[in-house]
Amino acid sequence: MTEGDDAFGKLPDHLLIEVFVRVPIGEWSQISCVNKHWAAIFRGESLWQTAIIRTWPSSCQRKRWPGPIPRGSSRRRYAALYICERIISSNGEIDELLGHTYLYLKEQLELSLMPPSAILHGTIIDQFIACGKSRDKAHELASDIWLAVINNLEENKHTFLLLKRLAQEGDFFLPFPYSRSYKVLWRVFEKLFTDFRDCLSRTDYYDVLACAKSRFQPIPSTWLGY
Repeated sequence: MTEGDDAFGKLPDHLLIEVFVRVPIGEWSQISCVNKHWAAIFRGESLWQTAIIRTWPSSCQRKRWPGPIPRGSSRRRYAALYICERIISSNGEIDELLGHTYLYLKEQLELSLMPPSAILHGTIIDQFIACGKSRDKAHELASDIWLAVINNLEENKHTFLLLKRLAQEGDFFLPFPYSRSYKVLWRVFEKLFTDFRDCLSRTDYYDVLACAKSRFQPIPSTWLGY
């Protein structure tokens, strides 16, 4: 899509926004590069607010947002809602809270100095409880978020080192619901022994295998054998 004739280029911002939000999201990046004015529109709040209202009108009903994870800008809210719809929808419902916790965890795991997983898990649990979830539900949703993020990590060196660190982290004896989910730990080991098996040195392999055996018995035969 290009700027077109002078008449289209001189449309007021609110009409340009109405046009842009009707274009498939896959073309937004290209549109924002047409000129500086259009780029400024995509950096602003109005376009993202309009896109949220048109796509998820019920999301505007949530007013209160307690907890340690910020809601952020309208652009971030759009990203959270998009993720919730495409990656982690809960029983077909769109819960913006799930998208924000997904973004928070993904960004934290991408840091070169990532906080301990127990702190990240605790922050997510606190967020869910602050927003009215029960302790059991908070633990269940936090596990779902961890699994969604881990399953959507790119297969690269950073992900390999991240999974190895998560596998080798010591046990944190924390009360429920702050205790780590065993199904998340299982997925960490599973990805290491399948998707990243060729990246493990002999020493790494036996170190990770020892960690796996200390947590799970029996372990799958597919994890065995260097």
